[in-house]
Amino acid sequence: MANDTFDPNRLTFEDGVKRITDAIRASGLETEDRIITSRDPGMDEVLNRLVVDNVPSGFKKWQLPFYMNCPTQLYITVAEPGAKAPPHSHDGGPGLRFIATGSIHYNGQELTSGDWMYIPAGKQYSFEVGRLGACICYCYCCSCA
Repeated sequence: MANDTFDPNRLTFEDGVKRITDAIRASGLETEDRIITSRDPGMDEVLNRLVVDNVPSGFKKWQLPFYMNCPTQLYITVAEPGAKAPPHSHDGGPGLRFIATGSIHYNGQELTSGDWMYIPAGKQYSFEVGRLGACICYCYCCSCA
């Protein structure tokens, strides 16, 4: 892409959904109705299929392998080392957790800065904050206040 042109409005929302479903189908990764993270086996293949070439010079971008077709609310959480989120679910809609700094431990995996976790509505989960604490950004299709 030329340095002097950039139009992030190239695809419609529906085009983006098709791109996601095509990439998941081609990779064979099972994502339906389960929590997925950036560390899951097979995720690299899906993300390689979802590389976006419509970015300015010096940037690299991936479309993530899910979508939330709903109004969203955004949150930021700062957590102390070892803090535990007990088993819970977000019944009002799906959510995305993005680790900005530090880490969390979920389902035997450590998610660190730059990792993400997609949670379908109603899926119960828990996690523990890593030894350095964490700053976590959330995007939910429900109110978690």
